[in-house]
Amino acid sequence: MRLGLIGIDNTHADHAVRHLNKEHALGPARVVAVQGGTGEQAERLGVTTHVRHPEELIGLVDAAIVMDRDGSLHRRHAEPLLKAGIPVFVDKPLATTVADAEAVIAAAAAGGVPVTSYSALRWHPAVSAPAELGEVRAVVATGPVQRDSPFGGIGFYGVHAVEVALHLLPVPAAAPSVQVLPGVVLVTVAAGDAHAVVTLVERDAHTAGPFHLQVAGTKAVAAERLALGPDYTLPSLRRFADMVRTGEWPLSAEELLAPVRVLEAVSAAVRNASISA
Repeated sequence: MRLGLIGIDNTHADHAVRHLNKEHALGPARVVAVQGGTGEQAERLGVTTHVRHPEELIGLVDAAIVMDRDGSLHRRHAEPLLKAGIPVFVDKPLATTVADAEAVIAAAAAGGVPVTSYSALRWHPAVSAPAELGEVRAVVATGPVQRDSPFGGIGFYGVHAVEVALHLLPVPAAAPSVQVLPGVVLVTVAAGDAHAVVTLVERDAHTAGPFHLQVAGTKAVAAERLALGPDYTLPSLRRFADMVRTGEWPLSAEELLAPVRVLEAVSAAVRNASISA
């Protein structure tokens, strides 16, 4: 499996090359070409083929990973590959607007190939609802956020806690409720007979608070800090590789759109609060 990386300005690109090209964690899957960044960055990763535009990967790779830190670039970079019949994994978030997310999914349908997107925390071993909890009634997910992030705003960090919460619930049918408070944004999402509260805590320039998850069921309650080890992105790569081999989407179109809808609502609420202030 020949893979292309689009956007190499973040640590996830380093993780991908380490797992695939150095550790051979997914067997014969290799990163053979990269787009974005500089030739020096590509050389540091140990990938010799560096192209200027995503379209130049067509014919060079069997699948691609879009890793731009700025989610507003994801549609522009994923669409041409999907339409050309190349499966794509869009690293979090899928997009910064629902319209762009829907366009990416439509491009996958047009090209007849699967597409997926998720936060690596969605596959954290603690993000689960053990049978002993009973039926899930409430989820509280906490994580950092940077409201004015230059990499697509709220979604760059906020997507993690949002996806952790949504992973344990049915797809929400209604829009979330958002409270913008000093230093924190509280998001409440109703889904079926359960609900989630996502607490996004403003981080400073140097440090960020931990990710935390609490799940309340009809029989018990469980809570755990989501610690990130050196291989926390590997489960994401495994699911992507399985998608390429089988053609099956790890998440449905509605599951892909759900976090983008929540984050778009959060971004609108934060903008309105800033205008009011």
